[in-house]
Amino acid sequence: MPPSLHEQALPDAPPAPEMPPRLDSTQIFRGQKTVEIEHGEQRYTLRVTKDNKLILTK
Repeated sequence: MPPSLHEQALPDAPPAPEMPPRLDSTQIFRGQKTVEIEHGEQRYTLRVTKDNKLILTK
């Protein structure tokens, strides 16, 4: 069966970019207000502010 006019009009679309994993902050904090994250040899602190925003510091 030949391609439809719709299929002929559309160029090959690039593959959709892969979505990064998504974590809910409750999975990260587990009831705490601060967690430490090790990245390589560096240690970072991620905390929740009183305004419920996130701050990442080294």
